[in-house]
Amino acid sequence: PLPDAAAARDPNVVKIVCDASGRALYFSRSLIPHDRSGGSTSGHGPWLRHIGIYAYRARLLQEFASWPPGNLERLEGLEQLRILERGRVLHVVPALGRYHGVDTPADVAAVEKALLACP
Repeated sequence: PLPDAAAARDPNVVKIVCDASGRALYFSRSLIPHDRSGGSTSGHGPWLRHIGIYAYRARLLQEFASWPPGNLERLEGLEQLRILERGRVLHVVPALGRYHGVDTPADVAAVEKALLACP
């Protein structure tokens, strides 16, 4: 889960929405799901961070590599949308712990600092 609306609004943080059985419905750099009532924008919301560790069967990976990027992938800049656009299923496993993505130069510095602080 994302800690607050500020993190959820950050386009460098990829958000995910899942169905009730843990399958990915959509990934976005935008704030999803959108709380139309505005109730979640000031505190903790329903937002989930996508960490992006994948495990594919070899056959699907070969198919994936042969598919051209779809419209959603090009718009969002997220390759996992290529799978969803083809009607394939991505099962999502909730992660435990804290994670820091490395998507910007500032992220690199933050992760390097955290690693140097490890015993």
